[in-house]
Amino acid sequence: MNQRVLHHDAASANDADQSHVPSGGTVRLTTAQALVRYLAAQRVASDSGHGTDPLFGGVFAIFGHGNVAGIGEALHQHREQLPTLRAHNEQAMAHSAIAYAKANFRRRMMAVTTSIGPGATNLVTAAALAHVNRLPVLLLPGDIFVSRAPDPVLQQVEDFHDGGVSANDALKPVSRYFDRIVHPAQLLSALPRALRVLTDAALCGPVTLALPQDVQAQAWDFPVEFFAPRTVTFHSPAPRAEEIDAACAHLRRAKRPLIVAGGGVLYGRAADALQRFATTHGIPVAETQAGKGSLAWNDPLNAGALGVTGSPAANALAHDADCVLAIGTRLQDFTTGSNTLFTEADVIGINANAFDGLKHRALVVEADARLALDALAEPLQGWHADRAWTARAHKLAAGWRDTVSTLTHAPQRDTVLPYEGDVIGAVQRSSASSASNDIVVCAAGTLPAELHKLWRAGKPGAYHVEYGYSCMGYEIAGGLGVKLARPAREVIVMVGDGSYLMMNSEIATSVMIGAKLIVVVLDNRGYGCINRLQQACGGAPFNNLLADCMQGPLGAPHIDFAAHARALGAQAEHVANIGELEAALQRARASDRTYVVSIDTDPARTTDDGGWWWEVAVPEVSTRSAVREARAKYDAQLLARAEPESAADTSAHTDND
Repeated sequence: MNQRVLHHDAASANDADQSHVPSGGTVRLTTAQALVRYLAAQRVASDSGHGTDPLFGGVFAIFGHGNVAGIGEALHQHREQLPTLRAHNEQAMAHSAIAYAKANFRRRMMAVTTSIGPGATNLVTAAALAHVNRLPVLLLPGDIFVSRAPDPVLQQVEDFHDGGVSANDALKPVSRYFDRIVHPAQLLSALPRALRVLTDAALCGPVTLALPQDVQAQAWDFPVEFFAPRTVTFHSPAPRAEEIDAACAHLRRAKRPLIVAGGGVLYGRAADALQRFATTHGIPVAETQAGKGSLAWNDPLNAGALGVTGSPAANALAHDADCVLAIGTRLQDFTTGSNTLFTEADVIGINANAFDGLKHRALVVEADARLALDALAEPLQGWHADRAWTARAHKLAAGWRDTVSTLTHAPQRDTVLPYEGDVIGAVQRSSASSASNDIVVCAAGTLPAELHKLWRAGKPGAYHVEYGYSCMGYEIAGGLGVKLARPAREVIVMVGDGSYLMMNSEIATSVMIGAKLIVVVLDNRGYGCINRLQQACGGAPFNNLLADCMQGPLGAPHIDFAAHARALGAQAEHVANIGELEAALQRARASDRTYVVSIDTDPARTTDDGGWWWEVAVPEVSTRSAVREARAKYDAQLLARAEPESAADTSAHTDND
């Protein structure tokens, strides 16, 4: 891999940034040149504690007429300080950039640039993903001419009511900050604002700076000091004394507290503080998808995954808890079981963003996770959860760890297709002593449910599953971003055949830049996850598995994923069973390039243990008896949620979809 993409020498980068810049006054640059020079000058304190690294690890670019002449020329000029990476799909390269930021716990990031039209609109899905997951990415799409001289320009989307609208306006609802740069001088305010959003824990998310083609090429005299190397400061709110006091009062009354660890624990670098706090006070911890890895999988107080895809241990504790300390989580419906899990509990929301902290009618502590936990330590000295509750948590957590071991080491029969749990077990066994150094990447389908329950994350960052937006197609592109962020670690992408077919082109990118991935494709011949959900709602199997889709005379295709991956430059093979998978994974680990292994899996089987109800509306009227029966169960669940005390025991588990 080209290591220059990831780790630039601080001194050489600073020296290069100063080249061709007068010692004072102004320097004449185009808008694009000034933007790129500014990005290259931003630094971040190194994780090693020595020196600084570039804040931006690079820029993914697919050039077109809307950006090749302006920002393309500027990127070439500064390619040593701000490397440019060529991708194959605009949405995918934005996913890679987002994954890079997530793998760096939001302390480093990337930018992406596209042309106008389809290049820009391909960013919308990725921007929504970053918005939902509170992850930083800088989007730099080209735009139409401000002068309107060539109107309409190629690929321009014309609005019949507003002449100032372009395709980039579609990015406004999914950007945390949006600006259209209509004059070079605008960068003096737009870029610092963009940086503030990207580095602020409460504001963090995608930033879009739309770049009209003529403005990209326009020159202006910029003040030299604007491009001075600068080490950025990351902003997180400190807790307010009155909010800490209120939280302490709630906790001191609690006998059966539970901590819900969300992504904010990882982004706030609060894993050690969480472990100390939980151990000191005897509080069990349940993890969201974004927060998995906050506590080591074998910590006695780690009850496992929470919610619809949760473990029986965590869900039982959540249902019986009298106080839930929700740290760095937005408490979406998969975490709360569509608001049926915390029926007995007061909720305290510790979150850098009060909008997220307020969820579930919580008492809010608007603060960075680590700072809040540290602030709670002294006033809670001497307080401990009920000893019987802590003992129960230890027992349930230990029992679940034993169950996970059993599920992932199940004996295999040649007459039965394996399911996701079997594959997960094989992947973890293949890592041997290096298990804690592997990073698993996934996003959508059944796999996130099974990984949330069964993957053993040994340390923060070992589990990288995008489930806030559950975006099919993120997996391989996301894996590439993770590898760029963590080149020394083995990155294992686990992906279903449906997601693979949606977006796989960055396999070629990974080969081109030497960013090796191990990709495990689980082929259940369709959308198995939604097929099961469809039937759980009373529907007939329809349009999900390939066998249930409308077909022409040739029937459903038999897809050779290994042959396809080899055509993209990877090494690849198809295996027939779990034993062959384990052997193939050893070959993949020894390979010098991206290695794809495909295996046929059962589309019907899932892990029965755990899970919780998830609200999916079922039709009130149907000619199908199965739908009417599903509606009756749905109505019972709605009643249970409305009257939890009288109907608490009706919150039965459902399929993990």
